[in-house]
Amino acid sequence: MGEFLTQLAFSFTVTGPIFIMLALGIALKKWGIINDAFTQSGSRLVFTVTLPTLLFLNLVDADIHQLGSGELFIFAAIANIAVFLLFEFLAGRMIKVSSERGVVVQGAFRANTGIIGLAYVANAYGNAGIVVGALYVAVITVLYNILAVITLSRSNAASASLDHRYVLKAILTNPLILSICSALPFTFLEIRLPDVLMQSGRYFADMTLPLALLCTGASLDFRQLRQESSHANLSTCARLIIAPVLITIAGYLYGFRDHTLGIIFLMSAAPTAAASYVMARAMGANASLAANIIAMTTLGSMLTCSLGLTLLKTLKII
Repeated sequence: MGEFLTQLAFSFTVTGPIFIMLALGIALKKWGIINDAFTQSGSRLVFTVTLPTLLFLNLVDADIHQLGSGELFIFAAIANIAVFLLFEFLAGRMIKVSSERGVVVQGAFRANTGIIGLAYVANAYGNAGIVVGALYVAVITVLYNILAVITLSRSNAASASLDHRYVLKAILTNPLILSICSALPFTFLEIRLPDVLMQSGRYFADMTLPLALLCTGASLDFRQLRQESSHANLSTCARLIIAPVLITIAGYLYGFRDHTLGIIFLMSAAPTAAASYVMARAMGANASLAANIIAMTTLGSMLTCSLGLTLLKTLKII
């Protein structure tokens, strides 16, 4: 029992700061210190500038051996595709409303790896974790955009014409993907940027996770939680329990251990990405349901991630 409590305390050191920052964002919004305009501008600043800078600098400054052999990223792609296909199969039989089917599937497989997943990894493994997490985010971001268009198009015939144009633009203009692709030549060729640029960039990058979490908290709409929806509950359960359990077990059976398996779990245990709301609205699906799923999974992830991390640490798997 003592070992379990010790590991539970460690788990809360990973998830606790994130929960506090989200709660602070909620409080600041309620007190009128930050407003919707700040949240929108801050979120745009994070996504287009500070987060790409953080990922770029961590990769440029990384030892090439920290990136591993690439097995993790191939595994992540295959595992997430398998989970997506499972949820597509189940949703096709359990959800009759076509405008909600794709939203449920997207909410179930599309984790917020770029903000909350990366914050989990940073708290657990520091800069070394962020280096690996950056490439994980790049691979998964491309995959998520493709799979989201597929599922939303299949459940909403009116959006089918958006398929190729929307997904191609989302990938080619994604700042996270562009920053990581720009950093890789520096990493592999071991080119180091001048110290003055690295330090200046660090000042900018260091605001990323605090600002992102504050904006995420401030943007949560708890009115959505009052809208009872069995479909939202289903998607939340799939995102917070089924997906991380299946992906982590698959990673363990494949042979991943220690921090690599920990990164797999933390990334897959993240809540539904905020981008799922934007995608659902753009493609004519049920955007209110998407917002409901985001709010529910963001709150629930703190508990499920903490318990999962505690269990894995207690079993000495990670």
